[in-house]
Amino acid sequence: MSKKIILLSGPTASGKSKLAIYLAKKLNGEIINADSMQAYKEFLILSSRPNKKETKNVQHHLYGFISAKKHFSTGEWLEKAKIQINRCLKNKKIPIVVGGTGLYFSAITKGLSKIPEIDQITRDKTRDLFNKIGNKEFYNLLLNIDPKVKGKILPNDSQRSQRAYEVFIKTKKSIFEWMLNTTSDFTSYNIKKIFLSVPKDELLKKISARTENMFKKGCVKEVKRFKILKINKSLSANKLIGVREINEYLKDRISLKECKELINIKTRQYAKRQNTWARGNMSNWNKLYSKEFTVLLKKVLKVVS
Repeated sequence: MSKKIILLSGPTASGKSKLAIYLAKKLNGEIINADSMQAYKEFLILSSRPNKKETKNVQHHLYGFISAKKHFSTGEWLEKAKIQINRCLKNKKIPIVVGGTGLYFSAITKGLSKIPEIDQITRDKTRDLFNKIGNKEFYNLLLNIDPKVKGKILPNDSQRSQRAYEVFIKTKKSIFEWMLNTTSDFTSYNIKKIFLSVPKDELLKKISARTENMFKKGCVKEVKRFKILKINKSLSANKLIGVREINEYLKDRISLKECKELINIKTRQYAKRQNTWARGNMSNWNKLYSKEFTVLLKKVLKVVS
């Protein structure tokens, strides 16, 4: 049996999870999460994590297993994903890695740079500086010491900005220099790569429908529970679309209608960034889609067979 791995990505709300479940049933597979937000225990609804009913007949791994209070890096995800992938193959199952976090897929297909461990003191100093001077000034400071980040890290991506800063401060070398000589741990594997390329108009409808569904399922209560945790603002879980918007609604600063529309806008922007990432980093992936699910399934099965 060849060491086959299926990678399934696409923009948010494109239908990846549903397709992955059907594939797993057809191909005797198991599903491994590649969505950074679906890894958090606290967010079942807002992250659109598959629920118990959906996961009943297919094994799902790396979903809802880590606290939002903890930092969880791409490197940590990769180590856990490798364990699950190789366990699946050992048990004659096909690992289906599914999600929308581009860096996770890049870690599998291209590998991760061997950046030295950054000590906690440097990390704390970086975070304290960020909190003191704010996102805009911190990003400008980063550009001054490491011009290579320009165009590669967005000004509002506070987590990656802080990571790039701490790497440069500790190693005197750009994080992007560290990334140059990387090798995938999966070069001998038969990797099938699929990206769901959903037409814009259809994706917008799917996003709106998903937002409505999240509110019906109780995403407001989920955010109320999350607020009680009072986690550090620099941690990734705070960036989950809906957290900030629902908090504003709970403070009576915006109406429910405005809250939903803001979530829709942010989700559309995120989907656009995912598609942009795919154009630049997934050019050799199979771009597939059909409005008819059975047709889409046939297309995907043809590629992965």
